[in-house]
Amino acid sequence: MISLFAALAAVMVILVAALHLYFLVLEMFLWRTPFGLRTFRMSKEVADSSAVLAANQGLYNGFLAAGLLWSLLAYGVEGGRPILTFFLLCVIVAGIYGAATVSRRILFIQAVPAAIALILVWLST
Repeated sequence: MISLFAALAAVMVILVAALHLYFLVLEMFLWRTPFGLRTFRMSKEVADSSAVLAANQGLYNGFLAAGLLWSLLAYGVEGGRPILTFFLLCVIVAGIYGAATVSRRILFIQAVPAAIALILVWLST
């Protein structure tokens, strides 16, 4: 039987992966759209000049999501703990760096959910 912490950890890992798939779509496909401009609070000129970089960043977000989902589906919360830990720490570090260099909002949007997921992964024994 799956423990409460394992179930909550799985839900949080899926949420973090879904966020990163959303980031992939935003950065790779919606960057220059009105929605992307509003989301990232930038002008059309800035979006145009940074679109290739944003698409690259979106691809990395997709890799993070894929790693989280792969480890969760292939190994489960407990069996995949080392791999989940690695990918969640990557998300946390990226969130902290983004908060320090771009916007403090990134800490709460990216790093905090991943930290909660990581704590739940380690509480699920």
